[in-house]
Amino acid sequence: MMLQVSHLRKAFGGVQAVDDVSFELPSGTLLALIGPNGAGKSTCFNLINGQLRPDSGEVLLDGQRISGMPARAIAHLGVGRTFQVPAVFGSLTVLENVQIALAAHARHIYRWWRQLSGQYREEALGLLAQVGMQEQADRVASVLAYGDVKRLELAMALSGRPKVLLMDEPTAGMAMAERHQIMNLTRELVTRHNLAVLFTEHSLDVVFTHADRVVVMARGRIIASGSPEAIHQDPLVREVYLGGAPVPSAPPPAPSSS
Repeated sequence: MMLQVSHLRKAFGGVQAVDDVSFELPSGTLLALIGPNGAGKSTCFNLINGQLRPDSGEVLLDGQRISGMPARAIAHLGVGRTFQVPAVFGSLTVLENVQIALAAHARHIYRWWRQLSGQYREEALGLLAQVGMQEQADRVASVLAYGDVKRLELAMALSGRPKVLLMDEPTAGMAMAERHQIMNLTRELVTRHNLAVLFTEHSLDVVFTHADRVVVMARGRIIASGSPEAIHQDPLVREVYLGGAPVPSAPPPAPSSS
């Protein structure tokens, strides 16, 4: 298993945002993490990539414990991320954005203000070719169509040679055709690089079409996991998404043996 999440917990004051969450993600797989707003999905992401420290539990990347490490260290070990709002430099060209991402991975980001025309150019063009953006390399990122910005962000994420890619709402704001195009591209990248992809998504047509497996969260806990077909038929998942059923209370702790 490339990613193993075991008994992860995180509370903010009296709110248990992530409550005993466990799942596994093998390479070459797309795993969807879904649930109502406030389910704990983003917190779970932030615990995996080091933006937050868990209160308890652990995260293993390719057998190595990464929970509690700084986000930059986790990124260098092979956890990449894309965001619901794409994080690109609008004033730079498409090529320069990827060159900067490559420079950051090589720990040369302190030189970012210098001319990048001769640094990482061929590698950056190769990454852009993988996402279908090579012909737009010299365009300023601020003029790109939204779907192309998402493709650029994918190329930037690949610059870190990730083993695991976390994708936060990868199709948010897209029309139906664009949603499936970006997920088809993601599947191609998963196959090419043997990536493990964990993604959150509110568009259930994307989830049930493209995910290999689905984990459903509500109120910080996992309420169901399985194939898209099984999740689609799960009565509790249907009711929770429709707002018609409360999430079952967590079981009481086991009595002490002492």
